[in-house]
Amino acid sequence: MNTLTTLPRALALHEARPARSAEVNRTERRIAGVRTPLLCAGDARATEAVVFVHGNPGAGEDWRALVGGAGSFARALAPDMPGYGGADKPRGFDYTVEGYARHLGALLDDQRVERAHLVLHDFGGPWALTWAAAHPHRVASVTLVNTGVLLGYRWHYLAKIWRTPLVGDVFQATATRPAFKGLLGHGNPRGLPADFLDRLYDDYDWGTRRAVLKLYRATGRPDLAAEELHRALAPLHLPALVLWGQNDPYIPAAQAELQRQTFAVERVVVLDDSGHWPFADNPVIVAAHVLPFLRRQVAREARTFQCPQAAA
Repeated sequence: MNTLTTLPRALALHEARPARSAEVNRTERRIAGVRTPLLCAGDARATEAVVFVHGNPGAGEDWRALVGGAGSFARALAPDMPGYGGADKPRGFDYTVEGYARHLGALLDDQRVERAHLVLHDFGGPWALTWAAAHPHRVASVTLVNTGVLLGYRWHYLAKIWRTPLVGDVFQATATRPAFKGLLGHGNPRGLPADFLDRLYDDYDWGTRRAVLKLYRATGRPDLAAEELHRALAPLHLPALVLWGQNDPYIPAAQAELQRQTFAVERVVVLDDSGHWPFADNPVIVAAHVLPFLRRQVAREARTFQCPQAAA
């Protein structure tokens, strides 16, 4: 097991040689009445899938390139979760970690996914890992990008603002495009692509701002929630890949190594020139790690569940 604080550039570029990428399609499903856009690639009949879950703020589009890459050897799905992207943003949705976990589970049921390789970022970690803890037989592996079981974690400064009544509401109401882009640029020494930031802001309407406030105010102490997840998930010894941007101002990179306490981590990769969104500011390096890991896990699952040959 290795920890890489800097991936050698020559090796990364070698591993990320142009590879086949499947066609990525966008569809929509209604899950418990909530319109849920969905990126999909690969064999739609497969009951095993790589499932990409975005965080806050984000959408399935965050993962488009990786969905195409994974779709070349597996089924791949990336939804817009309620309140984000192009999904419905109803006032009455249960904007809690448990509510999002139920929604994800209902989506996987709708798509007839029996085994999932989870690729997670930010709040997508708590959402999907809460689902996994309740359905341990249905999760095959985890890829954690600046998220995970956050033992000992305390809220970052923006979360504290959003959790404060009135202060958080004013903060959201006055979030202009320049302020939003400047704020998200903090802690990203490589800079985030302009089209990525513009897409996030275009999706950041009042429905999303309301969802953010409700989610953060409904979520108590993250360290206590992490302890519960650890107790549920550690006995599963799930194969894991961990990637983290060293400069993340929201979830400290020290959390990357802590994932070994919960998962059977194959490798921890800390990118010293990335921030909270390494798949956006360092996409080649991220793909060089994520896609080979997923390919190995999918192949392992195929061997594990292959029916034994009948005796002659």
